[in-house]
Amino acid sequence: MNDSRGRDETPEERADRNFADILQELRVVLTGTQLISGFLLAVAFQSGFKDLDADEIVHYLVLVAIAGLATLLGMTPVVVHRLHFAKRMKADVVQLGNRFLIATLVVVSALVVGVTSFIFEVVLSAAAGIWAAGVTLAVLVALWTIAWIARRRAPARE
Repeated sequence: MNDSRGRDETPEERADRNFADILQELRVVLTGTQLISGFLLAVAFQSGFKDLDADEIVHYLVLVAIAGLATLLGMTPVVVHRLHFAKRMKADVVQLGNRFLIATLVVVSALVVGVTSFIFEVVLSAAAGIWAAGVTLAVLVALWTIAWIARRRAPARE
């Protein structure tokens, strides 16, 4: 079957290709998430950790929870695939996997904003942490907006 872009693939082949794309994108996102999680885990075992004030510890624990959530969200498309791979549901698996990937990206983005804020907060001050969060969030919104505009301008596909 030939689609409008000249691909010669069946709906099943298209679903396989799309799921492979999702898995590759998850590999990239989860690698970053693992690095951030490793950083967060290492922080707790540093000698200066005991010098954090109560607000910084709460900030840190929220980040650890967000990192855990991001990891779980990123693993879920693989779980969905494992549970449904032999049931001729690949298009549904791709659709659900895409939703979990987007949710993962949102949570990882929040994690990056939070970690940036945390580092500035601990190294400089709470005010610097707030500024760092604001700047990082502004950059994030700008990048996601550019991505959204590019998507809307692209011709309809699949």
